[in-house]
Amino acid sequence: MQNSPNYFNPEIETASREYLHAIQSARLIKMVYNCYNNVPFYKKKFDEIGLLPQDIKTIDDITKLPFTVKQDLRDNYPFDLFAVPKEKVVRIHASSGTTGKQTVVGYTKGDLENWSEGCARAITAAGGTHSDYVHISYGYGLFTGGLGLHYGAEKLGATVIPVSSGNTARQVQILQDFGSNILCCTPSYALYIGETIKEMGIDPKTLPLRAAICGAEPWTENMRKEIEKSLAVKAYDIYGLSEIAGPGVGYDCCAQDGMHICEDYYYPEIVDADTLEPVPDGTFGELVFTCIGKEALPLVRYRTRDISAITHEKCACGRTLVKMQKPRGRSDDMLIIRGVNVFPSQVEHVILSLGMEPNYQIVVERIHNLDVMKINIEMSESLFSDSMRQVERTEKRICSSLQETLGVATTVHLVEPRTLPRSEGKAIRVIDNRKI
Repeated sequence: MQNSPNYFNPEIETASREYLHAIQSARLIKMVYNCYNNVPFYKKKFDEIGLLPQDIKTIDDITKLPFTVKQDLRDNYPFDLFAVPKEKVVRIHASSGTTGKQTVVGYTKGDLENWSEGCARAITAAGGTHSDYVHISYGYGLFTGGLGLHYGAEKLGATVIPVSSGNTARQVQILQDFGSNILCCTPSYALYIGETIKEMGIDPKTLPLRAAICGAEPWTENMRKEIEKSLAVKAYDIYGLSEIAGPGVGYDCCAQDGMHICEDYYYPEIVDADTLEPVPDGTFGELVFTCIGKEALPLVRYRTRDISAITHEKCACGRTLVKMQKPRGRSDDMLIIRGVNVFPSQVEHVILSLGMEPNYQIVVERIHNLDVMKINIEMSESLFSDSMRQVERTEKRICSSLQETLGVATTVHLVEPRTLPRSEGKAIRVIDNRKI
């Protein structure tokens, strides 16, 4: 496995802060004029606060700009936030729309080039080269995952295997027969592929795979270790969101102590989620992005709802691009159980730290006006063969650890191996049955 740092674009990835500041300032100014002149929504927002485009002179003026939220995209569905004529939009992506109208994103040719650049940087940072075979098991279609990494791998000059998700036994056969070197998929699907490899009696060390690039859903460091063990690879995180640019907004490097953000295209801020004021480096808060490199949908200070922190310290890999910490959760995914804030990532951390299987589901009910949280966890084959008394002791041990970590009581139910639903895309970890 390659451990030395690779750079796809060293001029940017190792640039001085002064050089990056100049690029960001020039691109922000251009973007603000674009928004004011071509997007009625933003012209109205700027006029309401008395802001003119000429008031923005450097990237340091970004705090003068108003915030954008997901509801703004829904209110302007489908194309009213686009800043270019429709004939310049060459591709459309959209979110799943599970909580309302889809959020629709358009791309110009230039936008796709920049997005591909970010994904190429991510693959390169994971040790990828033009000689590799990149096996893409993210979904294709309106979801950004598959096509984002597809074009990034092609930009790198690598060979793309566009498998998409599903038919896992066939995926394993392709991994064997085609000689895939890098696997790209959700972390939950990476674990599912690892399970299938084990069931098929294949030693993962015999596969040419050496890296997995996983994203599109929350996962913990313990889950990273499980993936690395089950696939005999090094697992790299990748960050993105459909409203900004899909995968490749941020990415792991060999140091794996934070994800580098392509801040020449997507300028990051961390703000206090309540006051919306900027917070110092290293402080956790809500992650906000401004699309300084996008033409079709140049979002201004978009509130992602992801809880993270950023740091501008130079990385051990040599990159100077700002780094973001793996999000602790989302402010809109947070569960409030009897007044206590609970993030699914906290539950996962406890479960995996106790040596349990990484397959679980959180179920929340409201019984007699009280919130009740139950966690179903799959047993390992060895625990399943133990006595009922041993299983009950294990459940109590997990309950105790969860209460100590979360500060709220929960019940744990250990279920038989392979009885919880598997996902070939994003795993459904939470079922909230409360009537709120």
